[in-house]
Amino acid sequence: MTALACGAVMLTGCQGEDRPVDRTPLPAVAAPPYICDYIPMRAVELMTGVRNPLVRGYFNLTSSGGLGDGTCGVYQRSGDRLKVLLVDLTPVRVPGEVEEDLRGASPLPAIVPGAIGYYFNGRHSENHAAYAVLARGTVELSVQLEMGVPGRDNAADVVALMKLIAPKLITAASAPSASPSASPSSKEG
Repeated sequence: MTALACGAVMLTGCQGEDRPVDRTPLPAVAAPPYICDYIPMRAVELMTGVRNPLVRGYFNLTSSGGLGDGTCGVYQRSGDRLKVLLVDLTPVRVPGEVEEDLRGASPLPAIVPGAIGYYFNGRHSENHAAYAVLARGTVELSVQLEMGVPGRDNAADVVALMKLIAPKLITAASAPSASPSASPSSKEG
């Protein structure tokens, strides 16, 4: 009888309480377990608030002449199974596109040598969306947080995830070719 009473008190005490927002920063180092072989599960759970999400997709870093491509979609496990996160690697980027987009967004810090990128919070603030794009050569990697956690810094989360995954997903094959160096001018005497 005592156990039943304690259980009832605990149940009513928990009803109506909101779980506090986990503001733990994303890990600074990628560690297993991974989803889609490259994305740390802990980072995904923190930034989406979804525990044990449904995951669809993969990355193939040997395709497209070694540039790699692929997608990894993360979905809620319950309800309508809405997409909460999409990571996309594409070997076909329009030159100059990222440079144009930098005008309306914040620049990413240096993550991969020779790469440039940007990030921003989504227009639909009710979903707490945030996005980051990093490009090098003709390869583009995007992190699209479609449904972030209210109370977290969602823009910081997409930047932190980009720092974790870009060094592995943007391969050496995507490095822009070295521009010819100018020959030293000859001294005339």
